[in-house]
Amino acid sequence: MTRPDRRSACAACACALLYCGLVPAQPSSEDALEEVHVTARSIEDTIPLDLAEYGNRLEVLPYGEIELKGYTEVSQALQMLVPGLHVRPKNGAFDYVDVSLQGSRREEILWLIDGVRINNRLYNGTSPLDTIPSHMIERIEVLKGGQGIFYGTQSVGGVVNILTRTLQDEPEGAAGLGVNSNDGFNAHAYYRGSAGPHRFLAYASRDEADGFQPYRDEDIQPSAADRERGYEVNVGGLKYGVNLGESTTLTVQYQRTDNELDFARPMLNARTTNERSEDILMARLDYLPSDSFGLYVKAYYHDWDTHYTRIYNVLDDDGNVTGDQRVVNDRSFWGYEDYGLNAMAEFRLHRGFEYVAGFDHQRYSGEDDVWRIADQEEEVNALYLQVRTTPELWRDTRLAFGVRYNRPDTIASATVWNFSGRHEINDQWYVQGTLGTSFRLPDAEALFLNEIYDENGDGVPDFFFSVGNPDLEPEESRNLNLGVGAEFDRFRFELTGYVREITHYIQSYVPVEIAGVEGESFTNSDDEVDVVGMELITAYDLGQGWAANLSVNFNESELNEDGVQLTGIPESEVKAGLNYQAPERPWGASLTAVWVGDLNARPGVERGDYLVADLAAWYRFGRSERHRLSLRLENLTDETYATRVDVASADRGGSYFYNSLGTPRTLHLFYAFGF
Repeated sequence: MTRPDRRSACAACACALLYCGLVPAQPSSEDALEEVHVTARSIEDTIPLDLAEYGNRLEVLPYGEIELKGYTEVSQALQMLVPGLHVRPKNGAFDYVDVSLQGSRREEILWLIDGVRINNRLYNGTSPLDTIPSHMIERIEVLKGGQGIFYGTQSVGGVVNILTRTLQDEPEGAAGLGVNSNDGFNAHAYYRGSAGPHRFLAYASRDEADGFQPYRDEDIQPSAADRERGYEVNVGGLKYGVNLGESTTLTVQYQRTDNELDFARPMLNARTTNERSEDILMARLDYLPSDSFGLYVKAYYHDWDTHYTRIYNVLDDDGNVTGDQRVVNDRSFWGYEDYGLNAMAEFRLHRGFEYVAGFDHQRYSGEDDVWRIADQEEEVNALYLQVRTTPELWRDTRLAFGVRYNRPDTIASATVWNFSGRHEINDQWYVQGTLGTSFRLPDAEALFLNEIYDENGDGVPDFFFSVGNPDLEPEESRNLNLGVGAEFDRFRFELTGYVREITHYIQSYVPVEIAGVEGESFTNSDDEVDVVGMELITAYDLGQGWAANLSVNFNESELNEDGVQLTGIPESEVKAGLNYQAPERPWGASLTAVWVGDLNARPGVERGDYLVADLAAWYRFGRSERHRLSLRLENLTDETYATRVDVASADRGGSYFYNSLGTPRTLHLFYAFGF
């Protein structure tokens, strides 16, 4: 961004702040905290809430807000509703997304479902959000800043934990149907209840759509026959819990996802799909004998399989479509398995302090027949300890210090630490902050990629594209978050500054030579990623059912402070919402908007500077208001904006840049019935 652009961005921020003072905001995330404290049954469930009490910024997005505003898919809800988290779906719902949390790269965010990591073990930069509908969600927790103590690798920028519906004693259920103007359809249902000491839950959903054309007409070649990007996503899950005594609970859960997702292309494309299946199995034993001691032990298994099909139309020498087709990939496999064991204990040995100790074991393997990665297995063991003060020591101040030692089996070990705290200045004002280190282990691509071709079979490569480097070291980061905030009767705000430095930067596709043949590999370079930013979050209750919220995020995320913003990370983003719930009436409405500032879509190509808004309304009716109708108009102004910029080959030779486009104006209609 040039200097005049920076002044324009600052002016936009000033206008936003003025708007904030005039149009107050909706309390959203923190209102859910009290309920979470009441219903949590495991110390694992309370980790984010505990970290928030010790100075970490936590956003909680409850399902009620997602449901009323008509979001059927997780990435779109995060895109519009979570401050400081930039989400950019590539071609609409259930597709890859580019993400950034407080100026982070996408590979620096850890994604979890019910505490089980779902990050792609083959490619750290591949988001797992393309197969997650919103119907089974209880809430989403977003922890900001380095979280390496409890969560380990990849939590450099923060953690997003998607929690599915919880077990409960009282019987409850719901079913819903929805349609949208992109020839889309969704259906979902769940039921939960109990019988004696046993509790159970079942849920299922289906989402499908023919989709929309994700490219401009002028960017599509005549050879592209399949021009709409559609999807089919099926999810089902079961949970079972039993009280084994007054202080012991066993929970077992399983979730299965089966999907077929189009992979859109603007040229040659006859049909390209990823057929995915995903299994998540978890068993957890919770032991809570007293307020001074608690323990959980959890085992999990995560299997992610994709069969990739790519069929191209054939061109003649003049670039004309012949009518023939060429199968490039016929259900080629790529996938991984991830399984592990976690154990954590909280205990108080004396007044004024409490302690948390844990063990984390991860073992994972993966392979890719498309971008050749042979089947490899990695293992990581970790020990961690955190010491916390309690109000018995200082009534208005809470401090915590933690350390974690990680020992992978094939690469160098990593030790990280974290110091955090929160001080209540008075009944309204507080200050908080975190200081520490985190790390990111290299993925299977960086370690084990093997695009080497020995056509003669003599052990000497004839040519190669790229090869992994098993001698890579983890990336290491230092991070600082400092915030000040206040909570008044109808208005609250928090201003946070953050700084992050990443060393041992893993550089991709560096030129190398093997046996006289030139190709590319990966290396730890001397470059450093430098991030400096500011985040403002406000909320204001206007009264008589009106509320509003506004957040502003600015950052400079650069390599070696060279003045060039890293690819895919916007320099600024503003999110705002205006909400109305009719007093003592069963209806409401909301207007949600996101403005994204300039970003480098790829080196030397700048995009961004767009505004996307959603308008939603809902109405409850019938006995006990068990019926609900919801309406959402996505992309209210039909803004045309680029989510990515890539390079394609023209039918008649040469190459060109093309834009992937965000979802056009789309009308969603939902009906749900609770029982």
